[in-house]
Amino acid sequence: MIDIKAIRENPELFKTACKAKNFNADIDRLLILDADLRKAKARLQDITTEKNTVGKSMPKLTGDEKQKTLEKLSALKSEEAAIAEQIKTIEPEFDSIMLNVPQPPDADVPMGKDDTENVEIAKWGEIRKFDFEPKDHIQLGLDLDIIDVERAVRLAGSRNYFLKGAGATLHWAILRFAVDFMTQRGYVPISVPMMMKNEAMAGTGYYPGTEEQTYRMERDELNMAGTAEVPITAYYMGEILKHEELPKKFVGLSTCYRREAGAAGKDTYGLYRIHQFDKVEQVIVCENNAEQSAKFHEEIRQNSEGVMQAMGIPYRVVMVCAGDLGRGQAKKYDIEAWMPSRKSYGETHSASKFFDFQARRLNMRYKDSETKKNLFCHTLNNTVIASPRILIPVLELNQNADGSVTIPPVLRPYMNGMEKITK
Repeated sequence: MIDIKAIRENPELFKTACKAKNFNADIDRLLILDADLRKAKARLQDITTEKNTVGKSMPKLTGDEKQKTLEKLSALKSEEAAIAEQIKTIEPEFDSIMLNVPQPPDADVPMGKDDTENVEIAKWGEIRKFDFEPKDHIQLGLDLDIIDVERAVRLAGSRNYFLKGAGATLHWAILRFAVDFMTQRGYVPISVPMMMKNEAMAGTGYYPGTEEQTYRMERDELNMAGTAEVPITAYYMGEILKHEELPKKFVGLSTCYRREAGAAGKDTYGLYRIHQFDKVEQVIVCENNAEQSAKFHEEIRQNSEGVMQAMGIPYRVVMVCAGDLGRGQAKKYDIEAWMPSRKSYGETHSASKFFDFQARRLNMRYKDSETKKNLFCHTLNNTVIASPRILIPVLELNQNADGSVTIPPVLRPYMNGMEKITK
């Protein structure tokens, strides 16, 4: 959520942000409601003061003077009730618009309408050239008996899969390696619940906006989160932290759930766009400082690049354009792995910087050691690794002419020393 003071001071900035990021929030209407609320709340404060003054004078009054004072007190109470009702009417619309106001993108974020206009800023690794006809990951998985889509679809519907044998072991090896990689860099491992209340979904900025993409359990008023970002970022919801405790750095491993509503006919083949997957997520909660946020944004990006380089997967980094940013993101990097079967790069990581957007919604603050004021934290997050999507490049890039797959050396300790997956 945005500070209403910032919107009052520079409404054009937020009108521009709405246009650039393709979000609909009526800033002019918001400011009218804000003015009405401020006026009403100021009058309520005045009425409270008047009532206190009148109340203190009552014991000394008698006769007509007392009666007139009682009538005045009654009138004040009636006005107070009417204004309270007015506020009750205005606040829902005000809150609704506020929840939809987007974070303005950083000055260096490129303008663009969607992901086709994201800008490549870095590239790593050499794209393998095969001297035989390579198979895609599903062909490899079927031949090696490590992936079964047909039975999964029969049991659970489209966009589902089984991993088995060395396929399941490879999947777990990647996740375990990623967790160890991050803990060695000082991130605290955390196991999280994934059934979230609406408050956590709204607090992290997923509601309103992604309800249709979320598996919702209306009976229990819970939501299956699509990323561990939600529970980890919301961990300190409603709390005031100590300045000296910051930054908080977490790494969480969880199963993630996404409906992929509206994605019919899009990336339907294989393991690219699925309903359930496992992901290692990194989250940082830091002090309210733009320079600190920028530093940690680069750090979480470098962490993920380190994992990709360790596994030998060629990738590129793109800076996400304004039209492809989420409501709360001030800046985002995507890492895209080279996937031979797609003959292109496919997105595997998203590193996001939010400033205090999420913390305001979560009411997550810290007491500044110098000013002694309670300030809203800054938050950042990024994928460390997500599987089985990452199995696409791991299997396809490491396949051999005989149909076997060579396991990247860093993963072999997690697979009991196995060097190849063979028939």
